[in-house]
Amino acid sequence: MRYDRTVRLDSDFATAVDRTRNALAAQGFGILTEIDVTATLKAKLDHDMEDYVILGACNPPLAHRALETDRSIGLLLPCNVVVRRDGDRTAVQALDPGTMVALTEIEALRPVAEEATRRLEAALASLVADEKES
Repeated sequence: MRYDRTVRLDSDFATAVDRTRNALAAQGFGILTEIDVTATLKAKLDHDMEDYVILGACNPPLAHRALETDRSIGLLLPCNVVVRRDGDRTAVQALDPGTMVALTEIEALRPVAEEATRRLEAALASLVADEKES
């Protein structure tokens, strides 16, 4: 089972992060958390790695619906979106919301996962479309 949805962009890293934030916002997602993995590993382990950030994206109405179905689903929220350098390109990856249905086997979560998937796919598609227009 694939657990990610990925697009690759020619944009530089900082531009890709900004565009990803905007694309997610256009689909009703706010960023609750941001983890700069590159800076964290450098500070804690003196390890150098490519640019890598994890955005904890949340769509409150979808999160509410999921939590009303199963309070433990908070373990799988928010929707993590990774922006990272991938060679000379930038990868933007979103966790496939269908994973929460596959892991929990709670069919009542399927409509929430499907809507979250549609919104995340729209955000990723807009990144690719915007790049083609540039």
